[in-house]
Amino acid sequence: MIVQISTPMQLMMYIGNDLIESVKVQADQVQRPGYLGQFKRNLKIKYRELIHSNPNITPEFLVANPQLQEQAVSKK
Repeated sequence: MIVQISTPMQLMMYIGNDLIESVKVQADQVQRPGYLGQFKRNLKIKYRELIHSNPNITPEFLVANPQLQEQAVSKK
């Protein structure tokens, strides 16, 4: 029997160098079509005014496991 443990990951929305918001996503669902898209769409709607305030601004998204980042920092 194979048991999958769902690892929490973060979808982070950046505008320029600024982190705007981070939401938890499940690692085992990331590859499912449309899963990340629903979160990205909601974030773009939530921050629509900020995005449209400057035509040169485009939001960027990053998916990362914050636990791995914490481990890498603590090993240094």
